[in-house]
Amino acid sequence: MSRYTVLNLGPVHPSIHGILRFRVKLNEEIIEDVDITIGFLHRNAEKICELNIYANNIIYFDRMDYLDAMNMELGYVTAVEKLTGIEAPERAQWIRMIMAELNRLAARLVGLGAFGLDMGMLTPFFHCFAEREKIQKIFVEASGGRQEVNYISIGGVYQDFNEKIINDIREFSKNFKKRLEDIYNMFIHSEIFWQRNDGIGILEPDVALDYGVTGPLLRGSGIAYDVRKDAPYLFYDKVNFDVPISHRKDNIGRFVLKIEEMRQSIRIIDQCLDKIPDGPYFNNKAKKSLMLRVKGDGEVFSRVESDNGEFGVYVRGDNTVKPYRVHVRSPAFKNISVVPVMARGLMIADLIVIIGSIDTVIGEIDR
Repeated sequence: MSRYTVLNLGPVHPSIHGILRFRVKLNEEIIEDVDITIGFLHRNAEKICELNIYANNIIYFDRMDYLDAMNMELGYVTAVEKLTGIEAPERAQWIRMIMAELNRLAARLVGLGAFGLDMGMLTPFFHCFAEREKIQKIFVEASGGRQEVNYISIGGVYQDFNEKIINDIREFSKNFKKRLEDIYNMFIHSEIFWQRNDGIGILEPDVALDYGVTGPLLRGSGIAYDVRKDAPYLFYDKVNFDVPISHRKDNIGRFVLKIEEMRQSIRIIDQCLDKIPDGPYFNNKAKKSLMLRVKGDGEVFSRVESDNGEFGVYVRGDNTVKPYRVHVRSPAFKNISVVPVMARGLMIADLIVIIGSIDTVIGEIDR
């Protein structure tokens, strides 16, 4: 008779950040192995993109990592711009940087709030979502959308910044610095937080590299890799910011790292607001026609640093108004795949906080 118990966690479970299934092999309460099943949310976005003209595909990227839609759009749009030879005006590129960093903050706030809920910490959740709401109001002013914004467009952005938007961003940046410290202290001074996460979810750097993980999960294992620094896009090479790392390699290290990265995002936003020039927000070459055509056979791969790590988009054209092939490199897929390694030998309750520390969005994995 087997001494093991197999427990199904998910696909619909309040402590899992999305619709996926963990089949956990247990020896009493100790995890022997974890088998992950995805595909419950599959929407076939990449194939659908091959049936549409280039401009109509942005909405499908919005719905991948739907918490970080601006960076999803940016990955696709920069790929199409490389393929078609269209360059966004300077003002538009600074606006894109501001919106990308604001959305990174908004996505991170959801992740931290949900992480708190996973441990029964209700107060940080409300504070995180209160700050996220301020960012979403800025998105509504700029794009009309709260979450699926459809704002970054081929050749620029769909609407220019007005004085109200700029003032709102400045006000948010000024106040958020203190609010972020308040949120940090709610976690770091909690006995529950330390008991549940100290030494839990260890990810060695060689394992992280073997699995191809990126983002805070990789930097939390002591490897300073950030696409914004290592392969700069937009004007990230014209602003000053640091790439924080942690050598703790556990949930605590990743949490502290994420907070420091949010401080760096505010630092980037402040610099962008000071540097943003006057001028057009859209390239008229793209504005004249939505029916962009790639001349000849061409292929590009574009990558950006999303909330979860390196988000890559491959696009191939074939001299028509539709892409011949679209494929996405999902950081969340790589990150979730390392959960079994991080969880073996720990207790079943530890699996919940490991999943929360990774903060995977399943829409990006299943697409």
